[in-house]
Amino acid sequence: MARGNRTARARQPLEHNGLYPYLMRFMDWSRTVAQQSPYTLERREGQLRTFTAWCDERSLHDPGSITKPILERYQRHLFYYRKADGEPLGTGTQHSMLVSVKMWFKWLAQQNHIQANPASELTLPKKPRSLPRYILSPEEVAQALNQPDLGLPEGIRDRAILELLYATGMRRTEVCNLNLYAIDRKRETVFIREGKGGMDRVVPIGQRALAWVQKYLEEARPQLVTYPDSGHLFLSLYGAPFRRDVLGAIVKRHLNNAGIDKPGSCHLFRHACATHMLDNGADIRFIQALLGHTQLNTTEIYTRVSIDKLKQIHAATHPATMQTKTDDEGSERLQLLATLAQEADEDDHPGADDEPRHWTH
Repeated sequence: MARGNRTARARQPLEHNGLYPYLMRFMDWSRTVAQQSPYTLERREGQLRTFTAWCDERSLHDPGSITKPILERYQRHLFYYRKADGEPLGTGTQHSMLVSVKMWFKWLAQQNHIQANPASELTLPKKPRSLPRYILSPEEVAQALNQPDLGLPEGIRDRAILELLYATGMRRTEVCNLNLYAIDRKRETVFIREGKGGMDRVVPIGQRALAWVQKYLEEARPQLVTYPDSGHLFLSLYGAPFRRDVLGAIVKRHLNNAGIDKPGSCHLFRHACATHMLDNGADIRFIQALLGHTQLNTTEIYTRVSIDKLKQIHAATHPATMQTKTDDEGSERLQLLATLAQEADEDDHPGADDEPRHWTH
């Protein structure tokens, strides 16, 4: 099986296993009742297919036959597994794969498919709280922004995307999902619909990014659109909405062309947005609202911030529109950066690319 081919792995024959029908019912419930995002559904199904394949190799076909010791064996398998490059699975990847298993067995118990939930007391590995290892400097951001060829419609589009990523700290999935009505030119804001966790938010876009998005809408998008128009803000050369991996590849290409050899793509601009505003004195609560975070670590801190106040902070601290400059350090800053690091690991390496492919007994 080709490494990195999620589709090929997802189609691994599992229909003969007795767990498979329950997996399909759970995924249908996750889509229709829990209404989880397509990205979450894709990742979860891949992770549960991996678990089902592991069970199949051990002749485990009945959800009622899965016990806590069996799940602990699977957990140890993930811990000791080594990828093709000899590296272990990341702690975040292990955690994510086990969370999917726990959710599946919780559903099985709730639906009375099993008498008791063997995963209820399964101890999960702690999520890593490391800080981002790679953060773009303002100079590197400027270099990357200057890479797109503005003589081409896709070059104007790419410049608008890079400016938007840096100005707003948006996730790449959020950029892909933007529609034409998301940009409010009068208020200089962007409406992000159903971001991570299904939460909507409105954030400042900044005058510079807004100007590039407007240039794209007037000069480039009409050359890219095909009819019927999907209504998405950013379009590929084929007039279709962007996929996450395609958008990431475009951003990565511009970073490489700028001579920036740092792992990551879109999330590097998210890190840079937050870090540069923090460096210039932005309060942690405003950064939290901008990025769409409901928590900095395990304690949820819900903060309602008016868009007008957020715009003032954005204008005063974001390098693209900065009016003043101050500096502030503290533990909350470290917590925010640690959250960004974990988020980047989930976004750029969501678990499926690192999951075991060839099982060892």
